[in-house]
Amino acid sequence: MRQAGDYVDKQVKIHAWVTNKRSSGKIAFLQLRDGHEYFQGVVLKNQVGEETFELVKHLGQETSVELTGVIQIDDRSSLGYELLVESIKVIGESHEYPITPKDHGTDFLMDHRHLWLRSSKQHAIMQIRNEIIRATYEFYNDRGFIKVDPPILTGSSPEGTTELFHTKYFDEDAFLSQSGQLYLEAAAMAFGKVFSFGPTFRAEKSKTRRHLIEFWMMEPEMANYNHEESLKVQEEYVAFIVRNVIDHCGSALSTLERDVATLEEYTKLPYPRVSYTDAIALLIENGFDDIEWGDDFGSPHETFIASKYDRPIFIVNYPKAIKPFYMKINPEDPRTVLCADMIAPEGYGEIIGGSERENDYEIMKENITKFGLDLDAYQWYLDISRYGSVPHSGFGMGLERVVAWLSGIEHIRETAPFPRLLNRLYP
Repeated sequence: MRQAGDYVDKQVKIHAWVTNKRSSGKIAFLQLRDGHEYFQGVVLKNQVGEETFELVKHLGQETSVELTGVIQIDDRSSLGYELLVESIKVIGESHEYPITPKDHGTDFLMDHRHLWLRSSKQHAIMQIRNEIIRATYEFYNDRGFIKVDPPILTGSSPEGTTELFHTKYFDEDAFLSQSGQLYLEAAAMAFGKVFSFGPTFRAEKSKTRRHLIEFWMMEPEMANYNHEESLKVQEEYVAFIVRNVIDHCGSALSTLERDVATLEEYTKLPYPRVSYTDAIALLIENGFDDIEWGDDFGSPHETFIASKYDRPIFIVNYPKAIKPFYMKINPEDPRTVLCADMIAPEGYGEIIGGSERENDYEIMKENITKFGLDLDAYQWYLDISRYGSVPHSGFGMGLERVVAWLSGIEHIRETAPFPRLLNRLYP
């Protein structure tokens, strides 16, 4: 039905699934979906005959059908068209479909995720997810980035091994990747600007609405980009994907009852910036007694800080003691590093983390040792700063959290197409 406007008053054949139905006397209404759109089929008894009309009355939810009929304009529907059914053929019967129109708990729905995907809300979320992915490739391809695919099984980690899933790669230790950053830094020295988009893993038993154990991360690395230049790319990228979701996912946003005017605010640049030090002061001034300078932010802290602004914000220059070894020291305050987290509005938390990378060989070598990491395992990474290094910056954006934010949904697990094994173990 996506091209319904090209076939008004013409006969068409459509394959669809029955999502719901109702009948009254000599007319029946079928709620249908064809994988792209949700639409209505109107069945008139005096046109299709007694046998077909009785068939329609007994169609079960999610029965697959082949329909022949005429496309008609219907200004009352969100699609703008409906199908006047002339004939119907059952392709696959469905009886006692477990997800009925009544309310179900999230755990029940996740256990039936393979079926829950058929619902209008999940369909809308996946459309938005797909648009973010499509817009991501457009954004970076148009700006001269090369896509690089770092390994999923790695021998070292950007942020230590405490949150990594350990495995054996034949006789050697290996880990599921928590980030492709280190490999992308090496690639940036070859191609200038690179990005990756793939699965990453965090071995933390989080049971919050913001966290997943397995998720997809978009990560660019840019040679000859300083911290400020990286921030500009970050905000332009986020504004770009918000703009494209607004422009291309109107039906999905309507289904999710997402306020487009709110999203429009998120396309306005530049995004506000607040230093970590000022953010701590703001929290203390407003009665937060569970945090002091040197502590990392929790969800309530991020939510409060973000509530002071109408757009995503950058919190910049965190203490070096709570950040990974590869971040460059802030020359204006050596207690801190040149980094930033982008915090989404409406309580969705951090969606991007990035920094300027340290490119001095001796400092990097010292940092690896100070952080208690195996120097031998990072010799290949040290080659980046040993052979013709340049200032460079990069960041990572978690796809699922951005999907949740732009969709306006409560639980991040709704953004993953399937309940991946790791997310089921630690939901």
